[in-house]
Amino acid sequence: MVPLIKWEIRVLLGHMLEQGLTKAAIARQLGINRRTINRWIAEGQLDRDIETGEMPHPVRRSKPPKLEPFKPIIHARLESYPELTAVRLFDELRAAGYTGGISQLRVYVAQVRPRPAPEPLVRFETEPGHQAQVDFAEFTFPWGKRYALLLVLGYSRLLWLRFYPKQDMRTLFAGLEEAFAFFGGVPREILFDQMASVITRDLRYQGGKLVENAEFLRFAAHWGFRVRACRPYRAKTKGKVERPIRYVRESFVYARDFVSDEDLNDQAQRWLSTVANVRKHRTTLEKPLERFTRDEQVALLALPNRRYQSLILRPRSAAPSTVVPLPRISVERRPLKAYAAIAAGAL
Repeated sequence: MVPLIKWEIRVLLGHMLEQGLTKAAIARQLGINRRTINRWIAEGQLDRDIETGEMPHPVRRSKPPKLEPFKPIIHARLESYPELTAVRLFDELRAAGYTGGISQLRVYVAQVRPRPAPEPLVRFETEPGHQAQVDFAEFTFPWGKRYALLLVLGYSRLLWLRFYPKQDMRTLFAGLEEAFAFFGGVPREILFDQMASVITRDLRYQGGKLVENAEFLRFAAHWGFRVRACRPYRAKTKGKVERPIRYVRESFVYARDFVSDEDLNDQAQRWLSTVANVRKHRTTLEKPLERFTRDEQVALLALPNRRYQSLILRPRSAAPSTVVPLPRISVERRPLKAYAAIAAGAL
């Protein structure tokens, strides 16, 4: 620690030198040795003291944190029980004599808590034409909510996209049929999440089976694909379509202007053909359209000769049946005497 008296003497010495006093005169007035004056000048201490004009702060010796003696206990407990909370540790340390607060304990526990190694991601790849993944994504536009239906082929990552005002079975049927026409064929299986249009109940966790919607099974049989459903809360199972949803949000919808459903879908088709399906995919390191044209298009199932005719869904274009009213017939009413007179004359 620098004594404050020495600091005051150095400041005064600096001012005396500026006034033109000799070192010998200054040494006599201040009662210090000329060699000390020369050393202070050589070390630049006079310049620092005059420039700052501040007294040097005494150096405080920091006390060791109250938590320091208890760190071995924290490490031992977290090694045995990695999920032990800071609140539990706080109670245990207080019983052992800790007098500090819980805030510094929380900070330290967050720093030293053992973290499990991340589960290795095993990427599931499929053969050409084998699988597609389907999902809906909700978006809000100035004229209302719209639901993007996405279908991506598992091998090539070729993407199909269209926006609809509803998220129902009719939309799913129409969208899949349009996607199949876009691809020029049908994949052998399609992976869905737990949407009600496809899955009515999932009893697999209870040892049962997956209960599919009967109408959707008829639709799938007509087009020739198998229905597969991922388990709830298993987003990684449908990673090939989950990632494109984020891609659609960031690359297509964000920072674009749309004026209507027609404009939205027109821009979506242009984006598919000029951006999404011709960019270099991060996983395959190929352009989806090139990979599709080269390997996957020929592996798809052939399209049936006609579209599916639903047993329960009426076509959108069908107008509601109208009842044609019968023509009104005016009946002349006469009293019974008139009919009796007519009958008598006729006889």
